[in-house]
Amino acid sequence: MNIEQEINQKAFANPREKVVVNLLFSAGWLSGLQNQVMKQFDISIQQFNILRILRGVYPESVALKVLTSRMIDRMSNTSRLVEKLRAKDCLERAICPDNRRQVEIRITEKGLKLVEDASGALKEKAYFMEKLSPEDAETLSNLLDKMRG
Repeated sequence: MNIEQEINQKAFANPREKVVVNLLFSAGWLSGLQNQVMKQFDISIQQFNILRILRGVYPESVALKVLTSRMIDRMSNTSRLVEKLRAKDCLERAICPDNRRQVEIRITEKGLKLVEDASGALKEKAYFMEKLSPEDAETLSNLLDKMRG
């Protein structure tokens, strides 16, 4: 179904307006799917993002400020999200020995298992991505980069 049908709109003022509306609608749709999957694992999509970042640097730890800079949702309260994951034994916090003001974060085995399971469930739910060829996906990604550029 095209965006006009999805939101019951006859026409847009111009193609750029259509793109903006389509992006916002699609982002909300995708966010809803992701939240549905993460609910099964009792984590938010922002918490999943933290676990995904930490899995990428495992077995190393990462400074809280670096973690914050790598978040997809830059408005997230990373300290609060980290604390929730620490309470679930998914990660560990430690004071950096070289700089006592810096907090280092590292994923635990439980966190690795959780991010692996959640990633698998997310891939199963992302069936819609199969509609795009690898070339189409690359083109779309490049166009989004260009728009933000």
